[in-house]
Amino acid sequence: MKIIITGGSGFIGTNLISYYLKKKHKVFNLDLKPPQNAKHKKYWYKINLKNYKDFLKQIKKIQPTHIIHLAAKADLNGKKLKDYYFNIRSVENIIKFCKKKSNLKRVIFASSMLVNQTGYKPKSILDYNPINDYGKSKAIGEKIVLRNQNLSADFCIIRPTSIWGEWFREPYKNFFDYIVNEKYFNPGSNASKKTFGYVGNTVYQIDRLLFANTKKIRNKIFYIGDKPPVNISNWADEIAFMAKVKKPKKIPLLVFKIIAKIGDVITKLGINFPMTSYRLKNMTTDRVYNLDETYNVCGNPPYSRKGAIKKTLKWLSQKKFKL
Repeated sequence: MKIIITGGSGFIGTNLISYYLKKKHKVFNLDLKPPQNAKHKKYWYKINLKNYKDFLKQIKKIQPTHIIHLAAKADLNGKKLKDYYFNIRSVENIIKFCKKKSNLKRVIFASSMLVNQTGYKPKSILDYNPINDYGKSKAIGEKIVLRNQNLSADFCIIRPTSIWGEWFREPYKNFFDYIVNEKYFNPGSNASKKTFGYVGNTVYQIDRLLFANTKKIRNKIFYIGDKPPVNISNWADEIAFMAKVKKPKKIPLLVFKIIAKIGDVITKLGINFPMTSYRLKNMTTDRVYNLDETYNVCGNPPYSRKGAIKKTLKWLSQKKFKL
């Protein structure tokens, strides 16, 4: 197997590269940014996926059998759709390559749960109501892929949910840090229930989709995450218990709303603040996704939530990350 992972320097990509190296597959990371994991440097190729000429030159050298397309501009700092043009162009360029004769067997395109707004209940998997311009760019990318159903290579689309674990960054690394440092507070009794996913299980699910029977995955969209959904306050309590720190205290929702309004003003001044109205909405609005199709194809993932928390806390301790 020759597996290209675009965006392999990112959170999920870093874990995927480690996974496939253990399996002795040939793996290639196409990314503008250098790897987070220094051990992965020799598998990194600095490529801008917007530039089709450079992308094609490199991909012809590799002759991949599989591609996992994770690369994206994923921050929420953009002010216009054109700020996320990379997300659209990179999908177009991979589709363009897929139309050429090659050894390529399967492509997984990573989209986002943000193709729909927080709290919105879509009528179908193809009902789009993007939360922001990043979400719009991902919805456009999905539509581009689904318009090309006659590609010789199999493909499917994944929508990762709220993924956490080793090599993560904002927002869930901050979430763990605040709990471990006893600086996290639960929003009264208003904490949301959400579909989360431990990255070890995410890697497992992506791998299963990459090698599943064609009829089970072709042209389909899969949410990536763990069952069952979890109440954020309960999860915070679990993390605190396993980290052997004090259980997070509850603060009335009204206090959170006041702090969030202050945070909105401070954030507009270009200063990072831990609480905003956007983040409070995420903390207090349920976001639960149907994972039945994913579990039908992939089976039960290998890690329990408690086991995943333990592994993540160990990693954080080893990396000595601080607030």
